[in-house]
Amino acid sequence: GPYREALLKIDKDWGDIGIWRLIQREGRPYTDSYLLAAVDFQYNDQNEVVALPENQRIHILLFQRTFILSLVITLLTILLAYPISYLLANLPARKANLLMILVLLPFWTSLLVRTTSWIVMLQTQGVLNDLLVWIGVLDDENRLQMIFNQTGTIIAMTHILLPFMVLPLYSVMKTIPPNYLRAARSLGANPFTAFWKVYLPQTVPGVSAGSVLVFILAIGYFITPALVGGRTGQLISNRIAFHMQESLNWGLAAALGGILLVATLLLYILYNRLVGVDKVKLG
Repeated sequence: GPYREALLKIDKDWGDIGIWRLIQREGRPYTDSYLLAAVDFQYNDQNEVVALPENQRIHILLFQRTFILSLVITLLTILLAYPISYLLANLPARKANLLMILVLLPFWTSLLVRTTSWIVMLQTQGVLNDLLVWIGVLDDENRLQMIFNQTGTIIAMTHILLPFMVLPLYSVMKTIPPNYLRAARSLGANPFTAFWKVYLPQTVPGVSAGSVLVFILAIGYFITPALVGGRTGQLISNRIAFHMQESLNWGLAAALGGILLVATLLLYILYNRLVGVDKVKLG
């Protein structure tokens, strides 16, 4: 008709059927394009759902990295917090209270300050590298790159989230009578068997509570990965912030946040099936 010719005079792209399909698809009250983009898919010119080119697939990689790094951080906090909590639970009250102040001290310090402190510690000319060079572990030319990568993200976030694992573990260990281990030893169990069969099972509620806290906090962390993560240490939260503040693609940011929320809820439900929320103790 006459309108077609008029539109083509304005811009020849109006003759592309893909443009009209795009307008028809995106002009509806609801669209799934943002959700598809959040999982690295899109519509093609034939209105079919296809995967993005391989060099443009970033969101699935970021989701995988986020959950893997969060799991690694959770496991590291368990390994570090368990002996600390055991020590606090078995020391005399005065010494335990003094050490507990050191555990709680990070809560009185800005998250930004703690993160930038790790930049000073981990950089190539930082404190840790200087110490390793001074004691002869490294040559001055072979300093470790521990910042602006996944290593920096893991180290900094493990330190920052460690108190969230220590406190639930300590609260559970404090309620375990010490005579349980003595009874196991008197019945012939060696120290490892007494710990593995008697003590460890009683601390599972504390481990579970700390794991839930640390993992859920880790998958949503933003400042620490942004400052110490570099290109390979960024998490999905940093991508969400990018679309909210820089690209202003709020629809995609909302889709990414929604998927992260649903994934977290599914993991929580799975955790509840395997462990049971009623067995979790926070204090």
